[in-house]
Amino acid sequence: MDLVKALNSQYMKEELPEIRVGDTVRVHVRIKEGARERIQVFEGTIIARKHGGIGETITVRRVSYGVGCEKVFPLHSPNVAMIETVRKGQVRRAKLYYLRDRFGKAAKIREKV
Repeated sequence: MDLVKALNSQYMKEELPEIRVGDTVRVHVRIKEGARERIQVFEGTIIARKHGGIGETITVRRVSYGVGCEKVFPLHSPNVAMIETVRKGQVRRAKLYYLRDRFGKAAKIREKV
């Protein structure tokens, strides 16, 4: 087991931002197009945080042009360049899957002061 832990800790990122479910975040993702590489930003609300260790993921949801879009980002992936927090949300649940059925003002999350 120590060998597995040693391998996992080698690839984990040291400084992860303080993010929780309900926060609005900007995820900077590296996109490869042929020989070129660029960074694309995906901004939305974290609705789930799963697993732990090297396989930890967050699910980010945003609504653009009236259509909801969710993406799952592995936190320790080298393709995730940076995660920055736009605003902190105050929620009472670990998973915010109920936001899928809501839109407009009903999908608002209180801001933590």
